Amino acid sequence: MRKMVLVLLFFTQFVYPVFSQVNLFPTPAKYSRGRGVFNLNKNTVVLGAGGYSDQLASELSEKIKSFGLSENQSGGKQVRLELKTDLGLKADGYHLLVSPEEILLEASTESGLFYAKEALLQLARFYKGAIPVSRIEDEPRYAWRGFMLDESRHFFGKDKVKQYLDMMASLRMNVFHWHLTDEPGWRIEIKRYPKLTTVGATGNYHDPNAPATFYTQEEIREIVAYAAERQIMVIPEFDMPGHATAACRAYPEISGGGEGRWANFTFHPCKEETFEFISHVLDEIISLFPAPYIHIGGDEVHYGNQSWFTDPEIQQFIKDKDLKNEVGLEHYFIRRIADLVASKGKKVIGWDEIVDAGVSPSKAVVMWWRHDRRYQFAKALELGFDVIMTPRRPLYGDFVQYGSHRIGRLWGGYDPIEDIYQFPEPVVHLMKNYEDQVMGLQMSMWTERIADEKRLDYMVFPRLSAVAESGWTPAKSKEYSLFMQKLPLFLEYLHDRNIYYFNPFDPDVRLEPAEPKRKEDVLQDG
Repeated sequence: MRKMVLVLLFFTQFVYPVFSQVNLFPTPAKYSRGRGVFNLNKNTVVLGAGGYSDQLASELSEKIKSFGLSENQSGGKQVRLELKTDLGLKADGYHLLVSPEEILLEASTESGLFYAKEALLQLARFYKGAIPVSRIEDEPRYAWRGFMLDESRHFFGKDKVKQYLDMMASLRMNVFHWHLTDEPGWRIEIKRYPKLTTVGATGNYHDPNAPATFYTQEEIREIVAYAAERQIMVIPEFDMPGHATAACRAYPEISGGGEGRWANFTFHPCKEETFEFISHVLDEIISLFPAPYIHIGGDEVHYGNQSWFTDPEIQQFIKDKDLKNEVGLEHYFIRRIADLVASKGKKVIGWDEIVDAGVSPSKAVVMWWRHDRRYQFAKALELGFDVIMTPRRPLYGDFVQYGSHRIGRLWGGYDPIEDIYQFPEPVVHLMKNYEDQVMGLQMSMWTERIADEKRLDYMVFPRLSAVAESGWTPAKSKEYSLFMQKLPLFLEYLHDRNIYYFNPFDPDVRLEPAEPKRKEDVLQDG
């Protein structure tokens, strides 16, 4: 596999110079190339202009020294970083100007200067220090460029999360959505409710008796700070009223019942004790995550609300509150939680089911996930909601990524890198006159069928690079064939970092078990 990547690298470097594309991921908004190169080496002087730029200059200098470049004298050549408020760039925008004698990184915001630094590091890696004279004027297409990791189904731990945060930063992605609670396990320490981790954190998707795994509050703070240093906002997800099995297993007095596989799937929707529990848990979560959002899920309640139809207390509550039926009760629950979260100074994010719950758009953001319900995306926009796009097709990472693969999800097709790269063009027409309400997009990585780090890497990479480009690069600057020509550089970078990946240039080499552990591991969803 490595030999093929090297051959493709040669092909990229020497057969296609006519396109004058730049070896950056994601592709910048504007790029022009001049004559000559700036030869970066270990002795190149890196200078800031005070404050945050000095911090980044120090980090950049240390990184350059680690690249194994030559030690030739720089001869007065230097790299400068400057924050300038009068550039008129978007929040994350930057300029990167390369002459034979100097490289200038400039931005109006700290995030923009950080991304300029990351872009230069990519150039230094991919051009082996001989950086082409060029001018890059770059800014993102969308403000929200996210990646979600589900650690309830399978737990991966802080070292893996940090590695992914590093990769996100390099790709100019800025939101880490952390799915920490669901059916198999509760993965965040809540000091007021210790059984959430002594009981609720035991098990995973394939083994209900697996030892408890979770993040302590100190580890959460460490990871949130690590992300913030990389200009990444961390959004926790505390799922409700459904997908609450782990919490209800720990505290059955707040369970809403359910049958068979779906026992304890929902919180009890009427008890004041339930809302007191949720309020206290939210207080501890909010103390750990400074982001303005709390994701509350809000999806698929019907899977486990069987007891709602027969429980006398619930039926009386529906009658007393004039909620009409069990769906009305579900919507009541969502509205009440949205009000509760708002009272604590945050805004909820919910899956697109909440569009129908009567929540005020001032209190909620919608994540559109049901790709087969485009009308729900349009409806959310028409009702005034801000929306984040993460449709199953093409942005769910647990979907099969190549036609011959057997393990993973399918829904009338799968999610190849090409479909990810072309998104969101197939739904742009639905955004007309509502463009300002589309916050951005994210890849969502559900882990029912992903039990170890190697499998996780295989399903994430290199598709994450296509997600990054779809979130950052304007449509007019995207070209799939050019992206694929330079993709071997990214694969080589993954190889050097010991990150496993699917190779779209050699697709028959794949990481798949001979047989799935459970019949649910191969799905034809309908």
